[in-house]
Amino acid sequence: MLNVAKVISCRTKHLGFKLYSCNNCKHTKKVLFSCKSRFCSSCGKKQTDRWIASATNVLPNTRWQHITFTLPDSLWNLFWLNRHLFGLIIPIASKILQEIAVKKNILIGVMALLHTFGRDIKRNVHVHVSSTCGGLDKNNKWKKLYFHHDIIKKMWKYHIITLFRTLYKNDNLKLPQKYNSDYLFNEWMESLYKMKWYIYLQKPSDDHTRNVNYLGRYLKRPPISETRIEKYDGENVTFKFLDHYKNETQHITMSVMQFIGSLVRHIPDIHFRSLRYYGFLSNRTRGVLLPIVYKAIGQHKPKQIKRINWRKMIWLNFGKDPLVCPKCNIYMRLNQTYYGLPPPYLWCKIKKIITG
Repeated sequence: MLNVAKVISCRTKHLGFKLYSCNNCKHTKKVLFSCKSRFCSSCGKKQTDRWIASATNVLPNTRWQHITFTLPDSLWNLFWLNRHLFGLIIPIASKILQEIAVKKNILIGVMALLHTFGRDIKRNVHVHVSSTCGGLDKNNKWKKLYFHHDIIKKMWKYHIITLFRTLYKNDNLKLPQKYNSDYLFNEWMESLYKMKWYIYLQKPSDDHTRNVNYLGRYLKRPPISETRIEKYDGENVTFKFLDHYKNETQHITMSVMQFIGSLVRHIPDIHFRSLRYYGFLSNRTRGVLLPIVYKAIGQHKPKQIKRINWRKMIWLNFGKDPLVCPKCNIYMRLNQTYYGLPPPYLWCKIKKIITG
């Protein structure tokens, strides 16, 4: 519940602030600290913009393909009974593409992102993967690569079901009551083999910013934006979403507690990495391999982007320096920094406010 407390406390005195003052007229200004939570629509937007700018600058400007690995809906609830599964399926999706590339003696670059919800904020576990349509061969030359839908789909189904069988065999898998026996579990796995699994391959794109922007939409933002909430009467919340199957806007109304519960269950565990890099993009090897990739595709080494702070961001968006005194038109100076409450005390404070 720490993320909930952070969001409620975002830009309030509970998280702390910096106090600026004018040396001439003694005018003061409080700059409140933000929560920096992925669950916060404001902070999530800012972090997303920063990641998109950084990724667009660093990633190789070559052909990319976006692939979505989905799971049958009968498996979705299993992940909330076994939250360690979230971290196990991300590398599986990446491994499939890398195995295909290895057979061609190519080292590709892969970004894989876990997504746990649909547009209606219900449970919908799937993995978004963006991969280069080519990579480095043994001579550090760039070689093209194509992915085939049927091969990827069969490998995905095999690896996922094998994962569940292995975990069950090692007594490391909690099951719903209706599958809680060897016979029922094996029967369930057999039925999954017979089902049709869906893998969505978008057309390869020469514009790598397209894939970056697509992943950025889900990386650091909450499950729903504030603009999609249409009505709140104190008891119920109504929000809209685009139904891809019917290609029309749908509306859902639910109680406040149902709405909050639907949101908080998608908050990642502490220290969980939803986005992971593989191949020549892995954090362990990118320092050595990315310069080789740039050279192979004829791209200049990108310049390091300077991080934009809150003051510069306001100036770029509104053309106004927030630290200029509105009365004297001179720069205010930092007078004092007030630090917020530690996490345990912050939650206790917010809990008292909520319960009255």
